[in-house]
Order: sequence, then structure tokens, then C-alpha cells
Amino acid sequence: ILHHAGKLPAPGAVEKGNTVCDFDPQEKAHQHSLDSALVNLDYHDAHINLIDTPGFPDFLGQAIAVLPAVETVAVVINAQTGIESVTQRIMERAGERGQCRMIVVNKIDAENLNLAGLVSQIQDSFGKECLPINLPAKGGAEVVDCFFNPVGDSDFSSVANAHSALIDQVVEMDEELMALYLDQGEDLQPNQLHAPFEKALREGHLIPICFVSARTGAGVKELLDVFVKLLPNPTEGTPEPFLKGEGKTQQVYPAPDPQQHVIAHVFKVVIDPFIGKLGIFRIYQGTLNKDNQLYIGDGRKPFKVSHLFHLHGKEHPEVMAGIPGDICAVAKVDDIHRSVVLHDSHDDDQIHPQPLRFPTPLFGLAIRAATRGDEQKLSDTVHKLLEEDPCLALEHNAHTKETVLRGLSDLHLRITLETVSYTHLTL
Repeated sequence: ILHHAGKLPAPGAVEKGNTVCDFDPQEKAHQHSLDSALVNLDYHDAHINLIDTPGFPDFLGQAIAVLPAVETVAVVINAQTGIESVTQRIMERAGERGQCRMIVVNKIDAENLNLAGLVSQIQDSFGKECLPINLPAKGGAEVVDCFFNPVGDSDFSSVANAHSALIDQVVEMDEELMALYLDQGEDLQPNQLHAPFEKALREGHLIPICFVSARTGAGVKELLDVFVKLLPNPTEGTPEPFLKGEGKTQQVYPAPDPQQHVIAHVFKVVIDPFIGKLGIFRIYQGTLNKDNQLYIGDGRKPFKVSHLFHLHGKEHPEVMAGIPGDICAVAKVDDIHRSVVLHDSHDDDQIHPQPLRFPTPLFGLAIRAATRGDEQKLSDTVHKLLEEDPCLALEHNAHTKETVLRGLSDLHLRITLETVSYTHLTL
């Protein structure tokens, strides 16, 4: 995606360890994502924020944690392996939150595929509202659009039938447009379909299926076109509800208006070895400028935004301002924690995000510092891990005097212990 948008001279490869998102030494060693990573790009006058999340169920918490930060959840399915448990869980969580969803089928250039059968499996699992918005062509070497384009050749199904199914699904959201459609047939213009298309996404009446090959780049340009032309921007997506008041009973919806008070939600915390603690947040309302004063949650004392960052893989370019929809970060603010709300007015005190439902960490491992004198270093390291990972928990057994670290699986804990070893601490 970054290559096709002109952000990279050539696409990276996981096998070569030179991808933008899997920049951590552990991720390079394991050749898959262990944490969420952010990138941003400009394409056809649109600014796009992408959050790449791990596909392993052992790291599901990192994917769930970023859901409030996005308008659309794009779930990637490997065409060779099909629907996996993590696919089901993310689709369900995004659906519960009322978020726009789409499905991206990757590796369409692989051999011995049954893509028609995979589409049927997707519809059986997630509903008949899952419809191809493009189709593979020429043996997966390219894709052909089915939404704006009513004709063409494809590897399976029919472009004309896929086009008709999409238009029928979209016009159901608008009675006047449906009447016009029945009168005019298929002569509706793209600008007539934009609003009902996004309404269909918001209400779960349509879940588009796109086909790509990350290896060859087939379908990537078409995927970017879908991002820009059809997916909702911050003013069009499902509004994110917040809770207000001491009892957290009143629902409020920040307006994506750059002129109002700043409201932002910290959805991720990273302890960076070079610039310290990073609080990463999505701006929902207002304009945040460098040197602004912000309150943290219900705190009475503000902090000054001395440096405001965007995140792009391992890079942290500094920016002067952020507007609704932007994902930004501030550094070296110790009181920032995951799930706090940042705001610049006491009018917005007692605003809290809706709580997220994370898997319960059941796998336990007793830990202790192997070297005397390292107890404080162990405590500091574990605290850092708990800040960064919402699916880690720490227990102290009063009877055995053991400290137990809990995670989602043996692999989850094993990777966590590897992380500890990168701090040169022996357990």
C-alpha cells in the first residue's frame, strides 16, 4: 500500500525484515507482527491512517485495543487458509461496536485456490451482506472493479452479477434512490451512491470483499481506490460514544468539528527506549496545536504539549497540529495511561471512553529475578509490559509469595519473556 501510494520506492518483505510495520527486532526474528503499528499516507487528496495489527490470536488484545481509533475495520483473510478463529472474533467485536467492516482476501495469486468457495464460506459465516466489490482476473494477476464498472471478465462469478448485487444492496438504504433505480435501471451515477453506500456500511447492510496479492501488488491500487472513494472519513463514520458523569451513565458523542474543544482518546501506550513513554491517541473533536495545554481524564492540572508526533512505523515525525480523525502522540507524560481522555476544557471533565471487552488472561507463569538486586528492575520492566499490553495481568500469591504473570497463551507469555530478555534482565 505504501509503495503504491508513493511512500516507498519498493515494497518491503517480511522475509527480508524490511517492512515498515514489523520493525521491532522480535518481529523481524519471528517474521510476523507482535504489536499494532501505525502508518499514514496521502492518496488522491485524502490522508489515510492505517493501523496494522497482529493476526495471531495470542495477540488479539493489540487488535481490539485500536478499534476505537478507526472508522473502518478491514479484516484480512489468507486465501490459502481461509477463515480462522481470529477472523471470527475481530468481525464479531467490530460488529458489536457498530463499526464499518470490510474483508480483504490476500494471496489470490497462490495455486490451487477455490476463491468462489471462500466467498461462500465468508457469506455463510458473516452473512449474505458480504459482497465482492471487485473480482480477481487473469489468474489472480489483476482485479476488476464491480461497483463502478458493470462489465468485464473475471476468474470466477460474473462482474455484471456482482455489480447488480452491490447496487441492489446499496439502494435499499434510500427509498427515493430505489424508486429512481427501478425507473432508470443501472444508470445511477457514483455521486448518487456515495451516501447510501456509507449508510449501508454503518448499519452492517454491506460488508465489501476486496481481493489482493500483497506479494505481486495485484489489487492494491484498487484497494486504495476503495479507501478513498467509498469508505467513510471522520465526518461520515459511526460516531464514537463516550460516557459522561460520575456514574458514567450519560452518552455523549464528540463532534468531528475542528472549531470545538479538544477531545481525544488514548488507545495505546508505548515505552520507547529513546524518547520515553508515548501516549498515542485519536482526536475526535477540536484542533490540537503544539504548545496547547491538555487535561488528562479528571485531572485538574494540565500538561503542555511540547512536542506533537505522528507515527509512521518506527519513525515519529513531529507535526504542528492535529484535527479530528488524526492519530497523534505525545511523549514523556507519566500520567498518561491507556483509555484516558485528553481534553482542553473543564467543560469536558468526567468524559470516559466506552470500556472495551478483552479476552481474559488465563495462562500463568511464576516469575522472579534470578539475580539478587534485580527485583526493582523486574518490577519496572513488568510495569512497562502491563502498560503496553491490555491482555497481560500480574498476580501476587500471598501464600506462596510468588509473582504470577498471566497472558492469553503459552506463546503470548513466551514472547513476553523474550521482550524482558531484550532489557538484559534474567528471570
